[in-house]
Amino acid sequence: MSTTALRARRARGKGAGLGLLAWLLGIAFFLPIAWMALTSLHSETDAATNPPSFAASLTLDGYREFFGAGGGASPWPALINSTVASVASTLLVLLLAFPAAYALSINRVRKWTDVLFFFLSTKMLPAVAGLLPIYLFAKNAGMLDNIWLLVILYTSMNLPIAVWMMQSFLAEIPVAVIEAAKVDGARLPTILARVVAPISLPGMAATALICFIFSWNELLFARVLTGVVAETAPVFLTGFITSQGLFLAKVCAASLVISLPVLAAGFAAQDKLVQGLSLGAVK
Repeated sequence: MSTTALRARRARGKGAGLGLLAWLLGIAFFLPIAWMALTSLHSETDAATNPPSFAASLTLDGYREFFGAGGGASPWPALINSTVASVASTLLVLLLAFPAAYALSINRVRKWTDVLFFFLSTKMLPAVAGLLPIYLFAKNAGMLDNIWLLVILYTSMNLPIAVWMMQSFLAEIPVAVIEAAKVDGARLPTILARVVAPISLPGMAATALICFIFSWNELLFARVLTGVVAETAPVFLTGFITSQGLFLAKVCAASLVISLPVLAAGFAAQDKLVQGLSLGAVK
């Protein structure tokens, strides 16, 4: 066998091994979700059996109880609150991070690396360390149990990571394109809206999706700073763990429903997400 054929055979074997490894990792990541979906379709008695019964009869009682069919609280206010807080904060983050990233990547300000480090340093503080000051501020300002307080918090929490991400995306835009727009007489707002934004759309989509996921899944501040009016979906989910015990089938059904918006957003933006996350990966 020639050297070229031997190398080609080894390359095919390596590719097949990597493909098999990718499939195994994908299955490993998918199994917990499949288990949760199957458990949500069981009755509470069957869901609590150990070892679990795969042949148990399927039912939608967990989903009916989650949506208040059994006289429980309706999840719709919490789902609407999570949607408002996540979408509004994500839009605000993009609105603020986009010009900041432009100033740090294309039209760079002085000591821009120090500015980026400052943004990153704000994420080094544990969230629980700022919980008491924020609670006291919200209490004195009369903003406890207010959904717009969460919008402000989520915006400030996600802004540093958004600036970091978008800075790396915008740094890949050819400067010649922007200089050509300036020669044609375009001002900064026009350059941002009609030149930079369309080119960086994949990066903006990736940033928006990550900020949306972080906001949707946030629990600590929502748990402490909200009550009934501004309760979010993760806080509503914790209400299923009661002194009477853990209703496993109902919790799995609720977890699956609450996860659907994130999964839907990821599926809808998957093309832009892959393009955005791959920007700057290859020079």
